[in-house]
Amino acid sequence: MKARLFLLLDSVRSSYWFIPSLMLLGAAALAVALVAADQHFDTEDLRGLWWIFSGGAEGARSLLSTVAGSVIAVAGTTFSITIAVLSLTSSQFGPRLLRGFLRDTGNQVVLGTFVATFLYCLLVLRMVRSVEEALFVPHIAVTGGVILAIASVCVLIYFIHHVSVSIQASRIIASVAGELEEAINRLFPDQIGQDGETVEAKPSSTPSSAGSNPNSRTVRATGEGYVQAIDGDALLALAREKDLVITLERAPGQFVIRSTKIATVKSGSQECSPVIPDIDEQVNTAFTFGEQRTSGQDMEFLLLELVEVATRALSPGTNDPFTAILCIDRIGASLCHLAERQIPSAARLDDTGTLRVIAKTISFEAIVETAFREIRHYGQEDPAVAQRLREVLDELGEFARTDAQRAAIRKEAAKAGTR
Repeated sequence: MKARLFLLLDSVRSSYWFIPSLMLLGAAALAVALVAADQHFDTEDLRGLWWIFSGGAEGARSLLSTVAGSVIAVAGTTFSITIAVLSLTSSQFGPRLLRGFLRDTGNQVVLGTFVATFLYCLLVLRMVRSVEEALFVPHIAVTGGVILAIASVCVLIYFIHHVSVSIQASRIIASVAGELEEAINRLFPDQIGQDGETVEAKPSSTPSSAGSNPNSRTVRATGEGYVQAIDGDALLALAREKDLVITLERAPGQFVIRSTKIATVKSGSQECSPVIPDIDEQVNTAFTFGEQRTSGQDMEFLLLELVEVATRALSPGTNDPFTAILCIDRIGASLCHLAERQIPSAARLDDTGTLRVIAKTISFEAIVETAFREIRHYGQEDPAVAQRLREVLDELGEFARTDAQRAAIRKEAAKAGTR
């Protein structure tokens, strides 16, 4: 449930409709409220204030029409600029980075402000009546339209500045690196609780091999796509309820073809009843498949975004080693922080210390290999990139806490041509 909720929130953050839709509803409610205030309260005293609209019906209509027409035109221009920025980002830095621009709350608020102002003016405009129609001019509501128009001008200035800053390579790389840091903190916390390395599993819970245990079953995928999330809590509860040991064959970020193997379910003990046939559906429910990888449980996805920016910068057509060095610096910093974290064991135990789930995890060595393999290949001919890569690996070695980590770093350093 937590994994699905996280994916839902991530999908909402990456949409260009959610925040503008909320702002549209807010604008509609504001228009109704201010018109109601004009209808139920005597506004003659307020009309003496300099900032309250004091014109007649024609003036109100002209003002609201001008504001509505202007902001919807600006909204169209803003949308065109956004599409141009997305196209530039996709071609220069890679299509994966489009997700970051779609998640940009500032751009969503800008679009929402323009369309909300347009809707507000339309709703107030329909309430303005001339003398022949029983004169009614909602002075407070028209003033609200003027305030929204001023806010739209301020938002436009902000948007121009924000777009010019957000397309800078350093800002894009820093944004992705920030997400990577958040993923490391979320997926590799300092205290990881019970796992197979810190708590010894009970002997009765240790699964036998598939060949010697007839009470086992291969679970095959009913869906297809990238594994976006795996509900570990649901699998742990299922395994405990049915006295099972579930071995996962897939990890978040991997692509799964329909009917391929995603898990193996075995009885927790030789004496228990055979694995129930409908366990396939219950295990598949814990897997969430999608069209693309997400960062919820897939730290490698964010790492590959930085790698892609670096490799594109090192291509002969771009030849921008300084951008590649920025990526190397950010990758090195993230791996130094990761080296200080404990990699969770593949064994997942319930609260009684019984082995229930064997997850498919990634090792520190695999992460280091993924981070530097492509950059090392494409940057070996550039002296500045090769030198910075060697320096980052040396710095990473100072943060290594285990022999396995030091071995992984030495292995990568040997490939990079350093000591």
